[in-house]
Amino acid sequence: MGLQEADAADAGFGARVKKAIFWRSGSQIISQILSWVVTLAVIRLLDPKDYGLFAMTQVILNFATFLNGYGLVAALVQSEDLESHRLRQAFTIMLLLNGSLALLQLAIAPLAADYYDQPMVAQLLRVQALLYLSTPFIAIPEAITARALDFRRPAFINLIAAIASAAMALVGALSGWGVWTLVFAPMTGFWVKALGYMLVTGFRPIPSFDFSGTRAMILYGASLLGSQLFWIIQSQSDIFIGGRVLTPHQLGLYAEALFLTQIFVSKFIPPLNEVAFPAYARMQKDLSRVAWSFCKAVRLLMLISCPIYLGMAVTAEPLVETLFGQKWLEMAPFVSILALAMPFMTLQVMFAPVSNALGRPGTTARIAAIGAILMAGAFLIGIQWGAIGLAWAWLGAFPILTIVTARLAGGPMGLRAIDLIRAAAPGLGCAILMAGVVLMIDRLLPPLAAPIRLAILVPAGGIAFLAALMLCARGTLMELVHLIVRRAPPVQAPA
Repeated sequence: MGLQEADAADAGFGARVKKAIFWRSGSQIISQILSWVVTLAVIRLLDPKDYGLFAMTQVILNFATFLNGYGLVAALVQSEDLESHRLRQAFTIMLLLNGSLALLQLAIAPLAADYYDQPMVAQLLRVQALLYLSTPFIAIPEAITARALDFRRPAFINLIAAIASAAMALVGALSGWGVWTLVFAPMTGFWVKALGYMLVTGFRPIPSFDFSGTRAMILYGASLLGSQLFWIIQSQSDIFIGGRVLTPHQLGLYAEALFLTQIFVSKFIPPLNEVAFPAYARMQKDLSRVAWSFCKAVRLLMLISCPIYLGMAVTAEPLVETLFGQKWLEMAPFVSILALAMPFMTLQVMFAPVSNALGRPGTTARIAAIGAILMAGAFLIGIQWGAIGLAWAWLGAFPILTIVTARLAGGPMGLRAIDLIRAAAPGLGCAILMAGVVLMIDRLLPPLAAPIRLAILVPAGGIAFLAALMLCARGTLMELVHLIVRRAPPVQAPA
């Protein structure tokens, strides 16, 4: 494979995990900054209707994605040993699965267009079928780098792919491609990433149709299918339900509000989970170590994410007008509501890599099933009040789902409820104090242009949050500083 696999028993394992987080998160931050700059420019050029049509196609793509074989990658990462022949077997299985998915999408494209009563949806889905074919060329190299906890080389590939995708988005928006801009931009990024991953890992995409010995790998991957299917239902049922009732304009406003509020949990938590899964897998025999590491991750991520979410909630109007423009101002109420649900979502999605790494994909599946039923039911109720009802459904149902998840997934690693509360309290509590200060300052301000108003509220909120941390959670703040500021480890005395 060309890369040395990580071993939890090594003295440098902790440093290797930190290095992996540094490269994976650092590349994600740079890529996302580039992506956000381009996205904001593109949003100003496109219409809410374009994003509504695109959201309709994403339901189909995301629903089919749970069959793309990515569970095999988790099996490869979780297994004790890995041979090159096993990689070729997994590659062949994924190639067959994704080729079948592409053909299936071509067949159901007209049916999807009829369901939404939008003929354009069929045309978009036919072209988007090409996305599936890139998956095997990305997934297998990802398994190789994940087992080695080597995220430096993939970091550069992800950055190059982000640049290529951003360039295509700008070209499409400026050339008047409309909704097609949203199709070709990610497709470009996927194929650039596939080519880059193959080059840096040296994996040769040679199929092997000898499937002997793949039973355990397939069973482990299949055990994750249930949780993936239920997760798709949970995360996409709002668009599926709303797409049939709402106009593309209304759906576009709701979908982009969801995109804005989910930026942190959807863009930064998955890369961290990619590092967390192999790290937890390597230390799975020491449950107390797993629980301690999980609480530390919760404490630090809540410290970073909660001020972002609550800051969005209390500055939604000037934020939307400044970033998206006047024509998107109608989405501000959605942002205010959805942002309040995101701390719960951030905490909830952190449990999945722990359960999977401990060899308990069934727990992840049960949680996902509960989430699918709970969220779909909430959306069916919420849609009675239109798009704003969908937003309220998030806020009403996700705290319940988070409590259920902590109960089911925390037990196997010995996680106590009080430990989880203590871990989340510093970030959430200080963020609530910050939000109160920002609201008070906002009420005292005279009428101002949105960018000026935002330029006053954001620094004020940052100062208020830091002050709250210094007063109430100085230890947690110093822990975050020590994580970010990389220092040489102390010299250990000889045994």
